[in-house]
Amino acid sequence: MHFPEEPQIPESAQSPRVASAAGRVAPTPRPVPGPRSAATPRPGSPGRGPARPAPPAPRPHPAPAPASAAAPAAQEGPQDRAAAQFQLIPAPVGGAVDAADEAVDLLLDSGRAPGDILVLTTGEQHPWAAHELSFGEAAYWAQHDAGDDVFFAGTAHAGRYAPRPVIVVAVNGDLDDASVSALSDARERAGVLLIVCGEPQSINAALGAGV
Repeated sequence: MHFPEEPQIPESAQSPRVASAAGRVAPTPRPVPGPRSAATPRPGSPGRGPARPAPPAPRPHPAPAPASAAAPAAQEGPQDRAAAQFQLIPAPVGGAVDAADEAVDLLLDSGRAPGDILVLTTGEQHPWAAHELSFGEAAYWAQHDAGDDVFFAGTAHAGRYAPRPVIVVAVNGDLDDASVSALSDARERAGVLLIVCGEPQSINAALGAGV
């Protein structure tokens, strides 16, 4: 018994759905957005870590209770502010700057914004600060005022730098009275964390329980 052969469907007559699926070009995957890099600094500048993220939205505060005329509301003073956490990183005088740089790298890797960090030295200037000062003090302190990157300064300039959440101090020189006073001032200006890199014995002897 003879069966007629099944007609073959030409490729041009395939279903539009099949044809479109076969001829479809896979879309190019879009890159996943990541943290923006900090602005390209001059040679020798920190240039580490992501750009400073937007500040968190303020938490709502409950409405204050009406104060009576006989008892005015008490105002918050400096003693009411929580003291910054203190961390001591052992390092020789000659390695205090390197220890401070490593601490900064760890802070940035953990998500701390570059503009939150101030690095101070008690002895010679940090190489970055020395390099930037070669362009003039005006340009140097303009970067401090911008507040969008890690800033390096000497404790001798304690009266010029503004408070920051994290202050890292490299004790790369003798702890004289001026340096001890600068450390105490750094503790007051550090909003969250104060890190001191240096010889523990000399730092503890100089500061005692003051920090």
